Amino acid sequence: MRRAAGELPATHERAGAAGQSAAVGSDPRAHDALARELDEAATGARRRRRLTAAALAAFVAVSGVVVALNGVFLSRDIVFLWVLAGLFAVSLSDISGYVRGVLTDWLPFFGMLFLYDLLRGTLADSLFTPHTFPQIRADELLFGGEVPTVWLQERLFDPASLAWYDFLAWAVYLTHFFAVFLIAAYLWRRARPRFLRFRNLILAVTAAAFVTYVAFPAVPPWLATENGDLGATQRVVGAVWSEVGVGTAAAIWEKGSTFANEVAAIPSLHTAYPVMILLFFWPTGSARVRALCLTYALAMSLTLVYTAEHYVIDVILGWVWALGAYWAVGQISSRWRSRARAGPDADLA
Repeated sequence: MRRAAGELPATHERAGAAGQSAAVGSDPRAHDALARELDEAATGARRRRRLTAAALAAFVAVSGVVVALNGVFLSRDIVFLWVLAGLFAVSLSDISGYVRGVLTDWLPFFGMLFLYDLLRGTLADSLFTPHTFPQIRADELLFGGEVPTVWLQERLFDPASLAWYDFLAWAVYLTHFFAVFLIAAYLWRRARPRFLRFRNLILAVTAAAFVTYVAFPAVPPWLATENGDLGATQRVVGAVWSEVGVGTAAAIWEKGSTFANEVAAIPSLHTAYPVMILLFFWPTGSARVRALCLTYALAMSLTLVYTAEHYVIDVILGWVWALGAYWAVGQISSRWRSRARAGPDADLA
């Protein structure tokens, strides 16, 4: 766990206090000095906790006002700055540690994801013609001639009267834009080695997905409908944006951005991220954490199919890509640790 500069773990404080007590013996003045020292340490710890709580409360309040005025953050750069601001709020007692962490841990993380966004947008007009029918035929094969997205929307979606589950699907979908960063921030504060591993897993599955997008550009259901290649579907998330009346966010959603690639659908990275979160926490998480992560991964999978963002086959491949990246990173890490334990002489053997 990260701690403020100069702050010792409670076990170390108790051990230190016991050692000092033994050292002072029966000298009353030494006892008084030790008591004052312990009291000052406790006061300093309480002051740091109050400062952190106040800064975090201010950050949450300001975030609420900004979201109310401008809508939910959608762009990765804004989300990144928002996370860094939150980490700054809880790191006021260790500014030097915060700066080091931003430079060594967070900027490389964001830089790689920004490069992914940039290249994905640049390669929107790929060297290869986007595929429309393989994923449609795959879903029809899996579901007896039906395309689940079309089947679900025919029975559940009414653009003139949005249901509660449309808003739920919208909320689940939006978590894609910030869930990974929030979990990374939590891990960075609690245990940096776990943060680094989580970061590597996310970057690995992102890189694998990018290679696939370039080699096999794929048209999502809503675009296939617009092109006349699929039955009636509609982007449920866009419809909800318009209903909630968040103009700025709705405009971004409808018009896209420089970094958007509408044919980057296979595999579904929206699926792969929740699955990677599930895989990361499964070995060490409690039953409640496992259930929460599994529910999130399944909810995102269903959401993507219902909202016409992805076919079922896209989602399945998102699970497969996440499992593959998790296995590959594990193998590389294991070999790296084995070579580190063996020492430099191992290469000469």
